[in-house]
This record gives sequence, C-alpha cells and structure tokens, in this order.
Amino acid sequence: MSRRFNVAVAGATGAVGQMMIKVLEERDFPVNEIRYLASERSEGKELSFRGQKVIVRKLGHDSFDGVDVALFSAGGGRSLEFAPSAAEAGAVVIDNSSAWRMDPDVPLVVPEVNPHAVAGYTNRGIIANPNCSTIQMMVALKPLHDYAKIQRIVVSTYQAVSGTGQKAIDELEAEVKQWASGAGEGKGAKGYAGEFDYSAYPYQIAFNCLPHIDVFTENGYTKEEMKMVNETRKILEDDTIMVSATTVRVPVFYSHSESVNLKFADPVSADKARELLSSAPGVKVVDDVSKNIYPMPLDAEGQDLTFVGRIREDISQENGLDLWVVADNIRKGAATNAVQIAELMAEKYL
Repeated sequence: MSRRFNVAVAGATGAVGQMMIKVLEERDFPVNEIRYLASERSEGKELSFRGQKVIVRKLGHDSFDGVDVALFSAGGGRSLEFAPSAAEAGAVVIDNSSAWRMDPDVPLVVPEVNPHAVAGYTNRGIIANPNCSTIQMMVALKPLHDYAKIQRIVVSTYQAVSGTGQKAIDELEAEVKQWASGAGEGKGAKGYAGEFDYSAYPYQIAFNCLPHIDVFTENGYTKEEMKMVNETRKILEDDTIMVSATTVRVPVFYSHSESVNLKFADPVSADKARELLSSAPGVKVVDDVSKNIYPMPLDAEGQDLTFVGRIREDISQENGLDLWVVADNIRKGAATNAVQIAELMAEKYL
C-alpha cells in the first residue's frame, strides 16, 4: 500500500485510545500524520507515536481538517457530538462507543465476520465498533452459523473490570492490596464489605461477581445484555435469531470470558465445530480437556485472537453445542477491531 493516511485518535489518553495507538504501531498502519484528541483536561499532554512526540489537542468540531480516518473512543456523548463534524470534514469515523451501533445507516462491523458491511460507510461517514462481548462471540460463531444456521443463543459473560475503564482497574487493585495487607485478617473476603472505598461499581468487586453491567431496562435485562441481543442480529443480518444474555462483572483485570449455548437448525458435532473453528480467521481453538487445556483470561491478555474451548454437544437438546470463548476486551474487543476496520477502509475504499 503506497498511500499514507492522516489519522486522528479521539479519546487518545484513555485505556482504549492508548491501545488504539499501540495497535496502529504494531500493525504498521500507513500513517502520514497522527493527531491525538482528548478533553480539555488532557490538552497539552505529551504522548508519542513511533518514537516521535505528539501533543494532545482539545477535541473540537474543527479538529478534523485533512483527516482521513478518525478513531473514536471518547464516550457516547462525545461521539454523538463530534463524529458528524469529523465526517463532514471528510474523515471516516470508526467509533468504539454504543452511540451509532444501532443506527440503520451506520454499519456495525467485525472484519472476520461481515467485512462487506464496511461499504455502508458512505451513508453517514461513520462505522461502528460493536460491544466488546459481541465482537468475540461473533468471531467464534460466524463459521458455525455459516455451516448450520444458528436459531438460538444463550450467553453468560464474565467480564473484566477493564471494560469499565482505568478507574475500575485501579479500584480492583486497591481492594486486593487492602485485603492482602491483613487489615481484615480473619474476616475473609467479606470482611471488607462496607470498608472499601469503592465507586466504580455499586459493591466491592474484589472476590465478588456482579450480575449487573450497565443499567437495567424494563424487561429485566441490562443495556449491556440487550446490546448483545441487538448487535448479534444486526451483524449476522438475521432478526430471527433468538438471543438471551446475562452479563457479569468479575474480578479479572483484562479479557472477557463467555459461556455460549447454541441451538442450530441442523446437527453440528463437536468435532465438526472444532474443524470449522480451527480454520476460521481470528480464532484459536484451545480444547484438550484430557490435559486441562482450555482458554483462560490470562492466556488471552495481550492477544488479538479469540480463543475457543470446552466445545461439546449439548446433552439437553438436539442440534445444540456449548462453547467457552475468551478474548482480550481492550484489544480485539475494542482497539484492534477498530484498526482492522481502518485497514479494510485503506485497502478498498479510501
């Protein structure tokens, strides 16, 4: 690729923004000029790109002159406010928030799953990055869905605190350190309940599981759970697929895990599933229970692959399978997926 592109990163000082910068470097995206944008409180901060100093600028409506690709990880409100300005200036926006995902004029893209959808960027000049949990599930399910249509998905997630942001990472670390200091000796993990100074979540997260991600809706599901329902259908272009999700926050720093139960229109054996997944883009099968080999968050951290294991036929229903799916939520679940979309744009559309 001979052409080089001017790239802006909106939300450059956040966890995902920082990872976007790192992935651009790692994947050698053809950058001509890079522009770091953030809120007023980060203006003037010094970051780097490929060893060169880059000063963070304040995100504004006039920040995108000459920009070809704008990677957004600045939150839904800022995306709604500033993404249209970036698009009007001629940039293609790749947005990591939930702001545009269900807009019928905005493609929702996982490059291994529906790369053709990128072409829809011409509608608004915006492409949406799916929810982190949806991304890894789609990477794992697409080859199976192509082989034998998926009729129903029941998924439970075990999501790392990094999905909430740096504040939650710091809070889990602080709680564990406080517990390990011995101040609550003899009390067990519960000894600190009410003593921790927690604010990222409604309860302590150390040694705990919170079946509550995002706000609850009228149907009893959380917004995070409904994102998985609606985004799955949009990405697979099939509103007939039934999806039920339960999303849980767990005391893990990085990488989300998912227990996925599937119902197919036709039989899919566990061996066939392993065969299909072993040759699927972006997937690594890690599945030998005779040796206690299966995916874990520690294995996925820092990786761009989606790891799949515990593949087995569901003994409770016909044409059913169970899977365990793990991926780094900051990388493949956010930054890497966005950069992969940018690569598709650079190769075929810009």
